[in-house]
Amino acid sequence: MEGSNELAYQLLHYLKVYKDGRVERLPGYQDEFVPPSIVKNSESSVLSKDVVIVSETGVSARLYLAKSSTHQLQEKKNKLPLLIYFHGGAFCTNTSFNPKYHNYVNSLVSETNVVAVSVEYRRAPEHPLPVAYEDSWTALQWVLSHSTATTSNGQKPETWLNEYADFGRVFLAGDSAGANIAHNMAIRAGISSERIYGLKFLGVVLVHPYFWGMEPIGLEQRDRSLRERIDKLWLTVCPSTTGNDDPLINPATDPNLSNLGCNRVLICVAEKDLLRYRGLFYGELLRKSGWKGVIETMETEGEGHVFHLFNPSSENAVNMLKRLASFVNQDD
Repeated sequence: MEGSNELAYQLLHYLKVYKDGRVERLPGYQDEFVPPSIVKNSESSVLSKDVVIVSETGVSARLYLAKSSTHQLQEKKNKLPLLIYFHGGAFCTNTSFNPKYHNYVNSLVSETNVVAVSVEYRRAPEHPLPVAYEDSWTALQWVLSHSTATTSNGQKPETWLNEYADFGRVFLAGDSAGANIAHNMAIRAGISSERIYGLKFLGVVLVHPYFWGMEPIGLEQRDRSLRERIDKLWLTVCPSTTGNDDPLINPATDPNLSNLGCNRVLICVAEKDLLRYRGLFYGELLRKSGWKGVIETMETEGEGHVFHLFNPSSENAVNMLKRLASFVNQDD
C-alpha cells in the first residue's frame, strides 16, 4: 500500500509508528514468546501456566508455582505468599511472556517460594495510558477474587490461587514502568471503594521505578538530552496526561500518597540509573506524607537501569533477588 512505510514518529529506541497506524518494535524490543513450564517432569524447578483474564481485551497473566509447593496441601503446611508482578518496558515494550521476564519471575519464585502472577496488560501506543493501569486493576481484582469461594462471575477459581495462595500475605512488585504500575495500584487500593475483597497488601516492591517530574532533581539536569527524551516519552505513552507532573508519573503531586495501601515498601535503585534520584525521592516523599508504613531502600553500586534483567546471574543481581526474597518472607 502506497505510503504505508511513511513514518509518523519514532519513540526513542523502542519503536516506530507509521502513518497507516502500524507499529514496529525495534531490535532488542521486539516481542518474543517463551512457553510456560506446566509439565511437572520438566527440568525447571518452577511450574508456570498462562491464563486469560478478559478474553475481549486480551488481558492475561502467567502464573508461577515452585514444584516443591505442589506437595504443600498434602503435607498440611501453610499456604504461600502471593506476589503480583508488573513487567517494565516504558509502557510500550516487553511482555510477561518474553524470555527476559519469564526467566526473572521464574528465579524470583524459586528464591522466594511464592505463588506469582505476572500480569500482561495492553501497551502504548496501540493502547495509550491509562489503559495499562485499567488492565492491571482488572487483573488485580481477578486475582484477589480468588480469596472467596468463587470468582465474581461464578466461574471456578484458578486452582493454583485457590489451593496455594495465602491472601493474608499479598505483595505487589514491578520494575521500571511496572514499578510505577505497582505504586499506582497500591494508591488505588488505598483510596478505592471498589472491590478488593477486604484485603490489604503487606508490601510493595519497586525496582528502579519510573517516576518523573517537570523540575529536575539530583543530577538529572546533567544529561539534558536524555532528560528531554524522557520528558517526551511520558507525553507519548499517555497523550491524555496533564504533563510530567501528572500524579500518575510524579508522586510528589499526588494528594493521596499518604493512603498508599500497604504496610511496607522496598525501593531498589541503581547507582548509574538516571531514575535513581526519583526512587530515593519517592522514599523521602512517603516519609513526609504521613504514611504509617515501613520504608526500606537498596542501592546497587556500579549498575544501570534494570541491570538484573540483562545479567541475572551477576553477583549484584543475585544479591538483589535475595533482598526481595527477604522482604517478602520476613515476619510481620
